[in-house]
Amino acid sequence: MEKLRVRAVVRGRVQGVGYRASTQHEGARLGLAGWVRNLPDGSVELEAEGPRAALEALLAWCAVGPLGARVVGVEPRWLAQDESSEVGPGFVVRY
Repeated sequence: MEKLRVRAVVRGRVQGVGYRASTQHEGARLGLAGWVRNLPDGSVELEAEGPRAALEALLAWCAVGPLGARVVGVEPRWLAQDESSEVGPGFVVRY
């Protein structure tokens, strides 16, 4: 099964509502490797690696987020195989 990678920026009310921890939990539940972090502009960025179906499920979840979040947009960018990756084992929150 081919592994793919996606990086996405999530905009809206996504900081201060448990979005990173919930994304970490969802990514791990889907068996993905990756990370999630807050950005200075109030958005959240993530990168994930795994099967396409699991990545698409994560992106769909990101469009809703946890209770308290108000997502106004998810901007995914599928990464080419030759692009360097910052993904290690597991799914982690970066600070």
